[in-house]
Amino acid sequence: MKFVSFALQGKAGLAVEAGDGFRGRMAGDDGYPGDLESLIAKGDAALKAAGGVLAKADRVDMERVQYLPPLRHSGKLICVGLNYHDHSKESGFETPSYPAIFGRFNSSLIGHGQPIVRPQVSVQLDYEGELAAVIGVGGRNISEDEALDHVAGYSIFNDGSIRDYQFKSPQWTMGKNFDDTGPFGPCFVTADALPPGCKGLQLETRLNGRTVQSANIDDMVFSVARLVSILSEALTLAPGDVIVTGTPSGVGLARKPQLFMKDGDVCEVEIEGLGILRNPIVDGSKAA
Repeated sequence: MKFVSFALQGKAGLAVEAGDGFRGRMAGDDGYPGDLESLIAKGDAALKAAGGVLAKADRVDMERVQYLPPLRHSGKLICVGLNYHDHSKESGFETPSYPAIFGRFNSSLIGHGQPIVRPQVSVQLDYEGELAAVIGVGGRNISEDEALDHVAGYSIFNDGSIRDYQFKSPQWTMGKNFDDTGPFGPCFVTADALPPGCKGLQLETRLNGRTVQSANIDDMVFSVARLVSILSEALTLAPGDVIVTGTPSGVGLARKPQLFMKDGDVCEVEIEGLGILRNPIVDGSKAA
């Protein structure tokens, strides 16, 4: 199933893809099953039941709605750096034997179609197309063999990075958390609708229609299952936690000449079966 979190006339809603488009309900309407956070916390049966109810609801004109991040209040947004062999090489690092981990905050998230804001303090706004895995069943010390049973579904993420701020200190947190730099969406797709761990799917990032990143999910150093297992050695994973699994080569920082996003650009990240996450770029001076 493919779900979309959206807003219309100031109210939140949830829709599911049906045979004739998307159908859904608004918060407060009869038959509204709740937001994705609450449904994921209740388990697969609740997600399936909600999908069935929404598929019989009114059609939603997706041209009129504001797309929201699929989940807006995740307890943990865990990002993985250097998780594609070629990206490690272009960044000047050895392929890691243990994943590089950093956090994102919910305050940086935006939905499909919303503008990525280039802050006034920097011109080094970079793109990073990534697969996002959403935890459905929490746990600690999860084995790799059982890890995918803990994943409820997947989405797309663009880990917009302010590169000069990323490298102002040994930790990357500041450069990865500017407001309005974390596009997430457009959909949440349940795991049963995709290959296990999204193996074999193709990821592509385009800037103004030009392909700047292209890789197969199989090229990841640490698979989704491996990441879930490794992270759970230290963290108790909870329903709704998001693992942003890393970006392939082709980032603007590593290009000669460097290629950073600017006002008027449009960035798209596409993953097979998950859709296209598209966002325009605006300067911070215009975003107020």
